[in-house]
Amino acid sequence: MTVTAPARTAARRSSPGRRATPWLMLAPGIVLFTVFMAAPILYTLVISFQKSVVKGLGLGSGSRSTVFAGIDNYLKTFGDPEFVGSVGRVLVYGLILVPCMLGLALLFALLLDARRTGMKTFSRTSIFLPYAVPAVISSLLWGFLYLPAVSPFAWVFRQFGVAVPSPLEPSLVVFAIANIGLWGGVGFNMIVMYTSLKAVPTDIYEAARIDGATEAQIAWRIKVPIITPSLIMTALFSMIATLQVFAEPTTLRPLTNSLSTSWSPLMLVYRDAFTRDDIHSAAATSIVIAIATCAISFFFLRVVQRRAFGQED
Repeated sequence: MTVTAPARTAARRSSPGRRATPWLMLAPGIVLFTVFMAAPILYTLVISFQKSVVKGLGLGSGSRSTVFAGIDNYLKTFGDPEFVGSVGRVLVYGLILVPCMLGLALLFALLLDARRTGMKTFSRTSIFLPYAVPAVISSLLWGFLYLPAVSPFAWVFRQFGVAVPSPLEPSLVVFAIANIGLWGGVGFNMIVMYTSLKAVPTDIYEAARIDGATEAQIAWRIKVPIITPSLIMTALFSMIATLQVFAEPTTLRPLTNSLSTSWSPLMLVYRDAFTRDDIHSAAATSIVIAIATCAISFFFLRVVQRRAFGQED
């Protein structure tokens, strides 16, 4: 009895060793995701429904116990004026940062993709380089540039007798923090958009030039619509990063009294968990932030999809 080649191939593919090979290759990633992502999220969710109860005078190892709290921690979070204020400040911060960052990134990407632009490698590297600087270091750098006593910009203005307010004043500090995010985030978004532009066939541009289109018309009517998926992706990532702002205001806080320990939601979580030792309230606030981030991302993608399908119809 002979076995044909297709039958032998099918037998080899169905062997236990071949079926297990993909899972063995995925095992390191699955283990890392479970240990460092899924398990902490599950633990945070569990402790968000608990609270610590102190018995008696709170002395001794058995004086503090953990009990089920239901949704009390979540009600406490939504009823906290500091949390509501931090959400409002972050929304203002996002309204300032995201449009400016995406607009500049798109402008730089279009300029780098233009035919007459020179020194493209140097320009691309110069724009992207601030993204490689850690947020803490860039915040320290800009923080000292903001301080009137050590800022070279403030010194130049003083030489001309011009009084310039400090960017760290309460009314301007949100713009100061947004400027740090702008300085560090434009380069990454620009690279994403520029890479998408380089993948577009140049024949499309040549055909438009033959039809008499100018470079500005090509950029606005051809390039921008083609890289719309990249614009959507960068906008989504920028909104998520905005909701998670932490390093910039935390680093600037020792330099000014305009920033409180609850300026952003993540700063509030950090204060509750590590300063007030209330990990249960911090966990509930973290879950609320995570749900809000997912909801905003989902809503944004649904709006974009509806508009895209509406245009196609």
